[in-house]
Parts: sequence; structure tokens; C-alpha cells
Amino acid sequence: MKHHSEGSAHNLAGLFTLPLRWVIGWTYFSAFWRRLVLDNKLIPEEAGYIGEKFNHFLPNALGIKPVIEYLVSNPDALQVSMVAFTIVEAIVGLFIILGLFTRLMSVGVFFLAMGILLGSGWLGTTCLDEWQIGVLGVSSGFVLFLTGSGAYSLDNYLMKHQYPVAQKKWFSFLGSGHLPVKNLRPVVLVMSILIFGLTLFTNQYFHGGVFGTLHNKSVKPKVEISNIQHNDSQLTFQLFRVEGADVYGSFLIGIEVLDGNNKVVKSIDQKELSEFPADRISNHYVAKIKAGKHSLILPLGAKADLTVDLGDVRIEENYTLKLTDISGAEWMATID
Repeated sequence: MKHHSEGSAHNLAGLFTLPLRWVIGWTYFSAFWRRLVLDNKLIPEEAGYIGEKFNHFLPNALGIKPVIEYLVSNPDALQVSMVAFTIVEAIVGLFIILGLFTRLMSVGVFFLAMGILLGSGWLGTTCLDEWQIGVLGVSSGFVLFLTGSGAYSLDNYLMKHQYPVAQKKWFSFLGSGHLPVKNLRPVVLVMSILIFGLTLFTNQYFHGGVFGTLHNKSVKPKVEISNIQHNDSQLTFQLFRVEGADVYGSFLIGIEVLDGNNKVVKSIDQKELSEFPADRISNHYVAKIKAGKHSLILPLGAKADLTVDLGDVRIEENYTLKLTDISGAEWMATID
């Protein structure tokens, strides 16, 4: 009688989470729908390639930065991963919508959302977009694991018609129905504390949202300058775009070399940057720094070595490299 009552409670809980299941399912299945049905975004050479979007996560990812860097540095491995990732999202999303192997798919939701949270939780120009998607996905995945699916699901259909697969002991853990755990209360409490702790930690880490000063790294572009080297005729340096909106690049309109008195001794203007030779740009990742129509374009997450002709200029002590963005932002570094 107690088992029947608990089973009924799970069926009712599964029914109550029906709108959550359908919405969560579509958010993941729609990734496949957008990338392959509405528009093919899995072709590396085409605009909108999902691998370049993945590259945008790199500068401020939490914990998984080495994995992202490896993939964006190896285009073939990146494409395979993006295809596999899209297939997984399609299966998880569709099965969640249908309510088939709901608990197994909810684990998929949990880890897919965790990947979004750790990789791109810092992104979002007008709101904390990716962070919110990530933490809500993690918590929703756990809730769906607890409830399974009730009415209006294939799990329920299999159990109701007593299909052999639904009679297996493991089906309760991978599908729906009564979850055979003696005491769920401490499990729910501990996991809820951990998920809430993850929420507060990532909110603080990415945005300073718990205490201190709020910050949003998606608003203003920021470019790091490093590895500056020079000889008699050339200056080489590395640029890495680490902040700013992911939907458009930083537009570099000026490169200057300043002497010890802050006098400009070498200048490359906007027109010259729009015609900057491709053979003088050595890109590291799939997101590429390149010449655009009116400037040198630096996508978020792009890293490249640039070589500039110095002409008659000879670098001396206390010389400085200065970059100017079309927004008015400036970045400077001392030339050693």
C-alpha cells in the first residue's frame, strides 16, 4: 500500500512538471533544430559556425578552459565535438519532451547545463543570460530526475501497458515511476544545498552578484597585449580579446608606437588596418582576427600574433605600444 502510494505521488509529481519538461526539452532540442534544420551552423567555413561561438567561451570559462582551448586550437577535433554535442542535445531534448527514459535524460540535462554554466556563465550583455540558463538547467535537471514523467509520457505508456522494459528494476532509475530510494529527504536536501551553493558561487565568481562590486565582462571590449618582440625592421606582438560582447568584434582603428615622451613615432591608421595583410596575422584559434571593411576585427576569444613593419623606427627604452578601439577604448603595453 505504501509503495502504491509513493508510486502515485511520483506519477502526480511527474504530471505537475509537464510544462517544465516540455520547455526544457525544447531548449535543448531547438539547438539541433537551429543548427541543422533552420540553418546549417556546423560547417567550419560558413558564417555562424557554432565552433566560433564555442571559442567565445574561452577567455573566462571556469574549470573547463583547458578543454575549450584544446578544441578551438584543433579545428578537426572541434568539429567532431560540435557535431557530437549537437546530437546529444537533440536526443536529450527530444526524449525529455516525449518523456522517454526521463531520469536518464535528466542527467543529460544536468550536465549539459553544467557545461553551459561553466563555459559561458560570464556572458550576457544586457542581463546575466548564460549564467541564468546554466543554473536553471542544472536545477531543472535534478527536479526532473526526482519526479520522472507522469501522464502524457512514453515512460508512463510503457509502465501502464506493462512492457517488459518497464518491468526491469533499473527502469525506475532511468525511466519514471517510483524512485526506489529508502529516504529521499536527505538526498534532496544535500543536492539542493549543493546546487544553491553552486548558484551563489558562480554568481559571485562571474558577476560579483552576491557581495562587492557588480561587474559584467560582456559590456566593454578588452584586449590583452603580450609577447612583444622587435628587431631592426619589425615589431611582433600577441593580441587576445578577453572581454566584451560575443555577438560582434572589437574594431581596432589604430596601432601606435610611442617613445619615452609619449610622442607617436609609428602609426597605422584605420584605413591601413582595414587592409592589414593576412600573412602578417597568425591566428591561434577558430575565431580569427582579420581585416574588415573599416578596421581590424577582433572577435571575442580570438588570439593572434601580429607583425608590423617599423620602417626607419628603432625601438628604444620606455617605448610603448598603443591600440585604439572604435569605441574609444585604448590598451597599452611597454615594449621591452
